[in-house]
Amino acid sequence: MELIIKQAGRDDAKTIAQAVSLAFGDDMMYKYCGKSGKTIIEALAGMNVSQYSYRNALIAYVNGVAAGAIVGYDGAMLQQLKQPTLSYIHQQTGTMLQITDETQAGEFYLDTLAVFPAFRHQGVAKQLILAFCENASIKGHQHVGLLVDVSNPQAEELYHSLGFKRINRTTLFDHSLWHMQKVLLKATT
Repeated sequence: MELIIKQAGRDDAKTIAQAVSLAFGDDMMYKYCGKSGKTIIEALAGMNVSQYSYRNALIAYVNGVAAGAIVGYDGAMLQQLKQPTLSYIHQQTGTMLQITDETQAGEFYLDTLAVFPAFRHQGVAKQLILAFCENASIKGHQHVGLLVDVSNPQAEELYHSLGFKRINRTTLFDHSLWHMQKVLLKATT
């Protein structure tokens, strides 16, 4: 198996939308974006500035086929990325979402991760997370943060095995979640 992880380009918007939709699940996509949820996410993925922009995504390829994606960004940029995301969803659906901030300055935030069903249990998710953490470190970040559903212990165990630790419990989209962080670099004193 040849696994390659690349920075996404604008032409990867459909792959990113597929991954984000898979991560969110059909029920949540429909609840927040309506019938055209995947189309909305694809448009957001093609934008220069949005939470799901291709600029914030890495794509995994197994033997040349897209196998999954990871999307994330500097937590300090959340509002700058969130505003166009919510505005576009409002423009397309007529619904103005009110979403709690899921990250903050001081962490590089892993927003979304999904591996397509045919490529699961082959280490793709682990490699995407490692590449994401390396990218965060290269950009000078000391912490990578994420949210994982309390009812998904398998995902939590994967994150824990890669050095993530529980920080606190929070709620987003009516789901109970663990906020987890991984320390990338020790701060010098």
